[in-house]
Amino acid sequence: MTPFLLTKDIGGYNGFGLSFSDTKYSATIAQSTDTSLTIGGASPMGGMTASSGKYIAIINYEPGSQVWVAVNETAAVPAGASFASTGSEMNPSARMVSAGDVVHFISPDSGGAAVSVLIYAVL
Repeated sequence: MTPFLLTKDIGGYNGFGLSFSDTKYSATIAQSTDTSLTIGGASPMGGMTASSGKYIAIINYEPGSQVWVAVNETAAVPAGASFASTGSEMNPSARMVSAGDVVHFISPDSGGAAVSVLIYAVL
């Protein structure tokens, strides 16, 4: 597993300049179909495992697509025009996850949406 290394700069720390991850997933999310990804705890290529059990999931979406994401619960597309409590977020770019978490994706787009997820170990 590729480690997520923070780089010290004048303003503190940042995660720019990442190495290519050796743990990558992709899928085309069909319209209104819950699609999930379970975060594993073992390194698939004999490399690094997060001793903390924590990982950074960097998520990329097909441009212009709408994808709702939730962790450890089914993702849901908003149903109405007024604000309501939800466990889903639209197109989050990166989130901290733990080994065993299940990340759920759903899209209302009629053509579906392509999604890729890169996983980095937090040491």
